Amino acid sequence: MTAFQSESSSLPAEPDIALAERLFDELSARTGGTEGITRASYGPGEAIAHDIIAREAARLGLTLRRDPALNLYATLRGRTREPAIMIGSHLDSVPNGGNFDGAAGVLASLAVLAGIVRAGTVPPRDIVLTVIRAEESAWFNASYIGSRAAFGALAAAELDQVKRSDDNRSLADHMLEAGADLDALRAGQGVLAPAEIGAFIEPHIEQGPVLLAQGAPAAIVTGIRGSARFRHVICRGEYAHSGATPRALRRDAALAAAELTLRLDELWCDLEAEGEDLTITVGQLATDPAEHAFSKVAGRVDLSIDLRSRSPALLARAPDLMRDIAAQIARRRGVSIDLGPLSGTEPALMDERLAMRLTGMAEAEGLAFPQMACGAGHDAAIFANHGVPTAMIFIRNAHGSHNPRESMAIQDLAVAARILMRFCLEPGSISA
Repeated sequence: MTAFQSESSSLPAEPDIALAERLFDELSARTGGTEGITRASYGPGEAIAHDIIAREAARLGLTLRRDPALNLYATLRGRTREPAIMIGSHLDSVPNGGNFDGAAGVLASLAVLAGIVRAGTVPPRDIVLTVIRAEESAWFNASYIGSRAAFGALAAAELDQVKRSDDNRSLADHMLEAGADLDALRAGQGVLAPAEIGAFIEPHIEQGPVLLAQGAPAAIVTGIRGSARFRHVICRGEYAHSGATPRALRRDAALAAAELTLRLDELWCDLEAEGEDLTITVGQLATDPAEHAFSKVAGRVDLSIDLRSRSPALLARAPDLMRDIAAQIARRRGVSIDLGPLSGTEPALMDERLAMRLTGMAEAEGLAFPQMACGAGHDAAIFANHGVPTAMIFIRNAHGSHNPRESMAIQDLAVAARILMRFCLEPGSISA
C-alpha cells in the first residue's frame, strides 16, 4: 500500500454551512410532528427528505441517478476517472426521533459539494453524494436495507417475509409504493462495485455522550460493533392472585424477567473483565396490558435483548451463554423463557489508512480528533464489509439520539465538513 501524501493547511473552498442550516430547518418543518421527527423507511417522510436533497443537488449541477432500491447518487465530476469518493449517510429516522441522525451526514456532505461547486474548483476524483434509503431497523426489523440492496446483498426472500412493524405489510409492498424496481431487487442486481469506489466516508452524529465529555467537536471511528439480537423474548409463568399465592407456589414471570436482566448485566461485567468489547441492553420489557393488574402475579413478560460487539467470536458465542442463563432461571423459577429467533449484523473495521489520514487532516486544522469505536449500526459497515475503504467522522451531539431532544451545534458540523472537504480535494493515494 502506498503511504498517504501530505497536504497544505489552506483550502480553495469552504463548505456551505448556511445551506445545511436552511435544509435542516426545511426537513424539520416538512417531516416533523407534534413530537419529534418521523421519516419512515420507504414512507412519505423519507421520500420528502430525498426529494429535498435531489432538488438542491440538481441546482448545483450534479448528475443524479437512483438505483432500484431508490438510493440517490449525486455526482460531481473530477479531473480523473480514478475510483470515486462516496460521501453521505441516510435520511430515514426512527418514530418520533431527532432531525440529525443520518441527515447530519447527508447535509455535511452536500455542504462540501456546494462549497466546491461555488468556488469553481474541480476535484481530483469524482465525488458522489450518497443518500441511502432505509438504514434504520425500527420500521422493518431489518437493518441497512438500502445499502445492502446497492451491493446486491438484499435477499429476495426478505422482500416478502419482512413486515413493517406498525402495519404488518411487506417490505416489497412499501418499496413498490415508493417506486422501487422490485424485479431488479429480486434478481439481486447491485449497482455498486467495490473496485470502482476509492473510499466511502460517512459523517454522522455520535449519538452518545463521549465527545461531550471529552470536549471534542468530532472524532474518527475505528470500527462499528456488530450485533446479536433476541428481539422477541417471552417469559411465561402463571397468572395468580397476589395475596392468595405464597412465594413458593408462584411461577412469577416478572421476577424471572428481572433476574434475567440482572444476570445479563453480570455477564456483561464478566466478559468486559476478560477484555471483551461489548454492550448488552434490555431495551423493551413489558407485561400484557390486557392481562396484567395491580393484584396479579405476572404470567407473561415480553422483552428484548441487544448485544453488540466488535468481536465476531464473541457475537458467535454470546447467544449460547444467554440461552444457558435463561434455562437456569426457567428451571429454578418454574417458568419458560423463549428467547425467540436470533438476528444480528456483522461488525466492521474502518480502514486504518483513512482513519490516519483524516486524523492528520484534523491536526493540520489545529484540532485533536480522538479515535473511538462506534456502538450503533451504520451503512458504513456494509461498505467496509464489501471491501470498500471506509471511514466515519463522528460529530458531537447532545441528548443522545432516537428521541426528539437530539441536538447538534452547527459549528461542530462545520468542523467535520471542513475535514471531509479537505479529504475530497486532497485524497492522496487511497488505493494499493
